[in-house]
Amino acid sequence: MDLQLDGARVLVTGGTRGIGRAIVAEFLAEGADVATCARTAADVDALVASATGPGTLRGSVVDVARREDVTAWVEEVAAELGGIDVVVANVSAIAAADDLESWRLSIDVDLMGTVALVDAALPHLRRAGAGSIVTIGSVSGREVDAFAGPYGTVKAALVAYTQGLAHQLAAQGIRANTVSPGNTYFEGGVWQLTERNDPEFFAQALALNPTGRMATPEEVARPVVFLASPAAGFVTGTNLVVDGALTRGIQL
Repeated sequence: MDLQLDGARVLVTGGTRGIGRAIVAEFLAEGADVATCARTAADVDALVASATGPGTLRGSVVDVARREDVTAWVEEVAAELGGIDVVVANVSAIAAADDLESWRLSIDVDLMGTVALVDAALPHLRRAGAGSIVTIGSVSGREVDAFAGPYGTVKAALVAYTQGLAHQLAAQGIRANTVSPGNTYFEGGVWQLTERNDPEFFAQALALNPTGRMATPEEVARPVVFLASPAAGFVTGTNLVVDGALTRGIQL
């Protein structure tokens, strides 16, 4: 299937590790021109140096919890690329502890970082005439699980926010969708660290999935890129769960 992304101008936050890194790689493979950001300069430099594919990659150091930094980054990238066609809000603080700091981080990074990105990108998406927004949620925003505190609550809010955008922007040709992954395993990620430091909890989490395994970042990234692409041109306002049948609720 041709996703019609050759030359598309794409922004991805948090693109240096895990799901975000895989999303960047998939867009590059489709020929998109991608700009990504993260907080650590060394990680950004290493990603840009290792990037492959027909598309081009730009990397910047940005703290998405700082609205002014997000706005400046979006404006800079839009000027360099000549516009913006797609934004993917991927960054998460992954703050699961039930304390005030975790609540603050989840709200500032996961929720308000996404709002800042979308607000800054919207004028450029409108000019593109057929823009696409994808937010990265979580199965923890769909059902009560071990991460049902600040992390799950804010992920649920992201789904509601994105579906609101879909209805508000549909007449302008801008689509908005969420992809909600289940447990995703990658080097240096939460689940690899859990496997090392709390093998009992890791085994319990793994046993919940009837596939007997966790997702790879690529298995989450490909649905993200599809939803972002013109190939999914009539899909908006959806929350696509990518979890290998981990969740048991019926999504109506």
